[in-house]
Amino acid sequence: MKLLLDENLSDRIIYKIIDLYPDSEHVKTLKLINTDDVVIWEYAKANGFAIVSKDSDFHQRSLLYGHPPKFIYLRVGNCSTSKITRILRDNWNIIVQFESSKTESLLVLK
Repeated sequence: MKLLLDENLSDRIIYKIIDLYPDSEHVKTLKLINTDDVVIWEYAKANGFAIVSKDSDFHQRSLLYGHPPKFIYLRVGNCSTSKITRILRDNWNIIVQFESSKTESLLVLK
């Protein structure tokens, strides 16, 4: 599963999860910082990414449009990069199952 981390998450997370989520990217690396959510959504859709964000706008878009792309909503508030890394690593099995689901478009992690 390829994850696309939104700008509200640290780009340093990629290096800590790339072994579990090969080919994952951060919007910063793709020069999508300060880009409209629609552009990020369409990029993820066209390139096979699941979006990971704390942004409720993506949550709403996921409910309205379904998938692709799939959306992983981190409901964690302000927290450390290490906590987000831990959430993504500890929930790898759940995220893989979510990816293979034909019906689910939204996964909420805390």
